[in-house]
Amino acid sequence: MTRKLFGTDGVRGTANTYPMTPEVAMRLGKAFAEVIGRHENRNHERHKDVIGKDTRISGYMIETALTSGIVSMGVDVFLVGPMPTPAVAHLTKSFAADAGIVISASHNPAEHNGIKFFDRNGLKLPDDVEERMEKLFFSEEIKAEHVKGRLIGKAYRIDDAKGRYIEFAKSSIQNSSLEGIKVVLDVANGAAYSISPDILRELGAKVIVLNSRPNGLNINLDCGALHPELIRKEVAKNKADIGIAFDGDADRVIMVDEKGNDVDGDHIMAISAIRMLGKKKLNKNTLVATQYSNLGLDRAMEKADGKVVRVENGDRYVVEEMLKNGYNFGGEQSGHIIFFDYTTTGDGTIAALQILNIMKETGKKLSELAKCMQRFPQVLVNVPVKEKKDLNRMPGVLKAIKDAEKKLGKEGRIFVRYSGTENICRIMVEGKSGRLIKQLADNVAKEVRKGAGK
Repeated sequence: MTRKLFGTDGVRGTANTYPMTPEVAMRLGKAFAEVIGRHENRNHERHKDVIGKDTRISGYMIETALTSGIVSMGVDVFLVGPMPTPAVAHLTKSFAADAGIVISASHNPAEHNGIKFFDRNGLKLPDDVEERMEKLFFSEEIKAEHVKGRLIGKAYRIDDAKGRYIEFAKSSIQNSSLEGIKVVLDVANGAAYSISPDILRELGAKVIVLNSRPNGLNINLDCGALHPELIRKEVAKNKADIGIAFDGDADRVIMVDEKGNDVDGDHIMAISAIRMLGKKKLNKNTLVATQYSNLGLDRAMEKADGKVVRVENGDRYVVEEMLKNGYNFGGEQSGHIIFFDYTTTGDGTIAALQILNIMKETGKKLSELAKCMQRFPQVLVNVPVKEKKDLNRMPGVLKAIKDAEKKLGKEGRIFVRYSGTENICRIMVEGKSGRLIKQLADNVAKEVRKGAGK
């Protein structure tokens, strides 16, 4: 195929512009129903899919078109409305559905939207299934004329979906009390706006909620996980114990401690994994992280007699590694945190509950817990390129990388790769000296520009 729909996390784009048009959504729904299956399922019933969305105004358009495509293939649809991505993954299993779909562009601005798919186990679809869907989408093989009368699917609005997820989330910490903890919570005018505040309040926390009035156009607008300065300010103002910020679909979380210091995904993983090690609940004493997690995470785990396994960027690859080798915890520096004993994808609410529960159990403030990891200086340089030439065939780039590796030794590392969605080469360097890593990153960037730059 010369055209491509799927990126690293489903299909995304500007709403009402290809590929995020109602026409594409309808055809994609048909392809999905065909590939996943539209005949009798394991219980000899009609297939059913769960569809949730975030708060973007374009969600109505995409939801309607996607639903039309799916029901035209003889599949029923359960519409759960605005719902965090991880909640849809959970509800797919809770309803014994055959698949789940989320309409969201995650942390991107309101004018964008996206569609991501889950299988019946709440897991994101593997590459080969997406490739089959894409091949079918661009072919003339999708046929629905024989689906007539009673064979046509139905769409149902589900009213109790929110309550199901609330009870599930609270059970992840055994409904333990969070009384005495003051929380500043930024829900980014997104999918968690009416869910996560209720969860924390029901567990007894005192919650100061920010950006919980979505209007279809203000999701992620100068708020949420990409703008921790908001919770930093409010934590100081309200003398809170912790600040928590989600992105638009609440599958990622960023925090600040009571002193206003940032606590990113790496620190959240370090705190959680070390606690799990102490309770002998971390499978194989191993944490799964991506290549962009800080080297300080490895050092923190080594000190606690654990280890880090790294995979390529993307929470789906973290999950694949967990499934392959029997690990139960991992995530990304960006805040996708996956407690596999409870969830099958990044879940900001579950991650927040775990950290709050650790604070409650230990009696320690977040700033004290975060000391378990000391961050190495890190620099990331993005170089626009004309084309993604093979890095191994650019002698200047290879020489610069080898020189950097030699100078960093065991006290640092360098990672160079192309973006999966843009014509950009990403150069990440870590080490003890901020000046040195910047110099080394610039040297590699210079050679990339010579070999493939615009």
